Amino acid sequence: MEEVDRLNEAVADNTADKVSSAGAKAAKPVEPPRGFIAEWTVTIILLLFGTTTLVQAFVIPTGSMEDTLLVGDHLLVDKLAYAPAGSVTKHLLPYADVHRGDIIVFRYPMDIRQTFVKRVMGVAGDSIRLENKKVYLNGKLLDEPYVVHKLPYIDSYRDNFPADPNTPLFPAATAMLEHNVKNGSVVVPEGYYFAMGDNRDQSLDSRYWGFVPRENIIGKPLIIYWSYDASTEELSNPAVSATHLFDIITHFATKTRWTRTLRLIRPYPVQ
Repeated sequence: MEEVDRLNEAVADNTADKVSSAGAKAAKPVEPPRGFIAEWTVTIILLLFGTTTLVQAFVIPTGSMEDTLLVGDHLLVDKLAYAPAGSVTKHLLPYADVHRGDIIVFRYPMDIRQTFVKRVMGVAGDSIRLENKKVYLNGKLLDEPYVVHKLPYIDSYRDNFPADPNTPLFPAATAMLEHNVKNGSVVVPEGYYFAMGDNRDQSLDSRYWGFVPRENIIGKPLIIYWSYDASTEELSNPAVSATHLFDIITHFATKTRWTRTLRLIRPYPVQ
């Protein structure tokens, strides 16, 4: 999977940045989550009968979703979850709308050949702003236990968004700041989503390239079927692929993160 945040280092160099905050407790999700047995039932069905049409394997090559997803996590992504429901199949298959707090896999809007994974922070009509690293959704301070902050300083744009950019942005982000800011917050338009990484200080996300179009969403991560302690270079640079393969052969037992194997990936009710 090519969720390679190429501008992370550039953002770090240009803005002194490169993915808790306290606040009100999150409200209960609108729809009750599927139970443990139901989740595993769907997982087993996909594992037994799935093809690339139903489920697809990806690997995490960067740390933008730490500590929820780590570099070297190998995922199975449910491609049915957000598929358009037919008149008959909607009663048979677990289709769902995209909700705040969902972790999504999507084609990177700036280059659809790349695949990114982020957390949905805003849906159509939502207003979002950051103050000193803390996120306000529709005027309410969010409790985000999944977020990590790995840089100690406050960046004037990254951590107080939307603000005057202190680093070059992609044109879509510039347009977002020009046309979608109201009363100091970004308002998500219909058919789009605002997404950010859980490693909030080191994520190239909607703050830098704008909204995620609905049609770009591939699916949602379902399970970590294998996790291996590898570097971003090993996972994203074809020149070192042979070295990485040798490393797996010689260190499979010691560098496999066994405690993450077959871990289900769950959303968090961002409300």
